[in-house]
Amino acid sequence: AAMAEGEELISVNYEVSGKVQGVFFRKYTQAEAKKLGLVGWVQNTSHGTVQGQIQGPTVRVRELQEWLRKVGSPQSRISQAEFSNEKKISALEHKDFQIVK
Repeated sequence: AAMAEGEELISVNYEVSGKVQGVFFRKYTQAEAKKLGLVGWVQNTSHGTVQGQIQGPTVRVRELQEWLRKVGSPQSRISQAEFSNEKKISALEHKDFQIVK
């Protein structure tokens, strides 16, 4: 059975810049992703950004992208959210949404 538009699965990588380390950004991202039923991961980078991957139904992934662009954790200040390598996938490649140390 074909999935409805917006229900097909996509995978997208992200990198968020700004004041995003030391402000529980990863924890909030994980909570938001789980709330939306998404899988993937999030980690701090050595150059002060937060990066990761999101997978799930297109409509839900778009919601988290918007959240990463505009909301973040309460004390964060997001200057930029970049998304790359977006592609359709036939199945989720992660079991849950993890914080990678």
